[in-house]
Amino acid sequence: MSVVLTAYIPTPQGRAALTAAIAETRLRNANLVVLNVSRGDAYVDPRLASESDADGVEEELTSSGVPHEWRQTVGQEPVDAVLAAAEELKPDVLVIGLRRRSRTGKLLMGSVAQELLLNADCPVLAVKAD
Repeated sequence: MSVVLTAYIPTPQGRAALTAAIAETRLRNANLVVLNVSRGDAYVDPRLASESDADGVEEELTSSGVPHEWRQTVGQEPVDAVLAAAEELKPDVLVIGLRRRSRTGKLLMGSVAQELLLNADCPVLAVKAD
């Protein structure tokens, strides 16, 4: 069966990616794998979905009716974890959220989204939050 993979973080960009991934999953009659990743290098990491946020995502996925799997990984670089999941799952599409960044911000900080767009071996759907 087909697979849609989405990288999720509890932000407006992550919510936009989740919404688009659910739509792609329906369109492709696929299974959805939602991946939340944290480096694990900080006591509090805003990228790591809390238990209540993960429960909310699970509830949304269940009510959407799409077959799905929730994965949460701590201790890996986000780009590496998403690319490893893409290599394992061979998804039809990887769905990611984008956030607005200044040119200087992109130059100095790099971008997880940019790395995924350039290095994923599958099509990547990049969506912006409203």
